[in-house]
Amino acid sequence: MDDKLLWSKVLNNISNIVDPLSYDTWFKNIDFIGIEDTNVRLVIPIMWYKNHIDRNYKDIILDSFNNLLTTNVDNIKYILQDNVDDFLKKEKDNINQPVTNDSVNNSSYIKDHVSNLNKNYTFESFVVGESNKFAQAAALAVAENPGTLYNPLFIYGNSGLGKTHLMHAIGNYIEDKFKKRVLYVTSDDFMNDFTGLARKGNNFNNLDYATFFKSKYRNVDVLLIDDIQFLGGAEKTQQEFFHTFNNLYNDSKQIIVSSDRSPEDLKVLEDRLRTRFAWGLQVDISPPDYDLKVAIIKKKLKREALFINDDVISFIASNVGNDVRQLEGSITRLIAYSAVMGVTDITLEFAMEALRDFTKKETVTDQNNIRRIQKSVANFYKISFEDMKSKKRTPNLAIPRQVAMYLCRKLTDESFERIGIEFSGKNHATVIHACNKIEREMKINKDLNDAINNIEKQLT
Repeated sequence: MDDKLLWSKVLNNISNIVDPLSYDTWFKNIDFIGIEDTNVRLVIPIMWYKNHIDRNYKDIILDSFNNLLTTNVDNIKYILQDNVDDFLKKEKDNINQPVTNDSVNNSSYIKDHVSNLNKNYTFESFVVGESNKFAQAAALAVAENPGTLYNPLFIYGNSGLGKTHLMHAIGNYIEDKFKKRVLYVTSDDFMNDFTGLARKGNNFNNLDYATFFKSKYRNVDVLLIDDIQFLGGAEKTQQEFFHTFNNLYNDSKQIIVSSDRSPEDLKVLEDRLRTRFAWGLQVDISPPDYDLKVAIIKKKLKREALFINDDVISFIASNVGNDVRQLEGSITRLIAYSAVMGVTDITLEFAMEALRDFTKKETVTDQNNIRRIQKSVANFYKISFEDMKSKKRTPNLAIPRQVAMYLCRKLTDESFERIGIEFSGKNHATVIHACNKIEREMKINKDLNDAINNIEKQLT
C-alpha cells in the first residue's frame, strides 16, 4: 500500500471517531510523508499542533495505522511545513552518502561524548520555594519525558537564581535514567565552536570542521544552551543555531535554553529564533522570598556541617541580597572568617562584622526613619532607645516595641525582614505578629489608639 492510499484510509478511520469540527480543525492541515522505523512522520503547519495532537489524538492515529499495517508503529515524528524540503533533502543526502574515514571518526567522537554536566547540580540539591517551584516542576517534567513534553523549555530570570542549576539537574537526570546523550554549553561555547576557535588543541585536525561541529551539536538527544542572550549581535552564529534548533526539534530531541529575560524581551535575537522559543514552555524564576532564603542558607550550613542560631540566619536572609550565589557565598565567607578569628560561637554581632561587605546598603533616609520611630516611641513610653532595640523581654518593653514595629511598617517602605533586623534581629514572623496585634488592639483600646496617633503626629 503506497503512502497516499495508506494516509487516506487512516484519515477515513479518524473521521469516524472524532467529531467533524475537530477533524476539520486538526487533520485537514496535516500531511503524511511516510514511516521511518516505527515512527509515523507527519507534516504540521505550526508547532503548537504537536502538543495538542500528542495529548488528544496520538493513540487514535497510531491505532489507525497499526490496524492497516503488518508491522507496528509506536511514535509520531513531527516536521514543520516550512522545514519539510530541507528535511527530505537531508534524508536523501544521508542515504546516498558513502562511508568515509570522516564518518568513522565522527562515530568515535560520539562514543567519547562529553556532556559538560556538573554532577553536583541535581534536583535533590535544588531548594524549592514559592519563587521557583513552577520552574522546578517544569524542569522535572521535561527530565521525565525528554523530547515529548514542553520542547523547547525556556528558563529565564536574573543571574544567580538557579537557572543553570536546573539545566544541569535536567541533564543529569536524563543521562542517569535514560542513558541519552546530553550536551550542556554556554552561548559562548557555541559561538566559539562555530567560529572555529575551539578547534585549537583538539584531536580532530583531520576532520572537516563543519562535520565536527554538526556531529557535536546535532547528534545529541538533549541540548542545553545557557545564557542565549549573548548570541545577540552574532548574526551568522544565530543562523547556525537556528538550523541546529530545527534539526534537533524535527528529530524530537529535547532543547533547553536559558536567558536573563523572556523571549519577548530578547530583541537582540532574530524574530524567527524568538518565535521558536515560544513553541514550548517558558518559565521564569523570581528572586527568592525570605522563607526560601532561609531554606537555602540552612541547606548550605548542613552541607558545611556548621551550626549557627536563627538570629544569624535571619540576618543573612534579610540582608544579603536576592542572589542565591551571594547567599551561599556569605556562608562561605562566614566560615572562613570564623576560622581565621578562632571563633566557634557565631553571634549576630560577629556575623554583622564578618559579612559587612555582603549586606545590603540601606539609604541613610530609610535607616533614620526607623531609628526616628524607635526613638519617638521610646520617648513616649519613657524607656531607653537601647532597651527598645535590645533582646530584653520584660513586660514594660513588649507593647512599646510592638508599637514601634507597627509604625515602622506603616510609615516606611521597609520589609518585615528589614524591620526585624533593626530590633536585634527579630525574624519577619515576629514583626508580622506585632503589626497584626497592634492593629487589632487599636480597634478596641482607645488609649492605645490615641497614643499611636500622637506618636504618628510627632513623626509626620
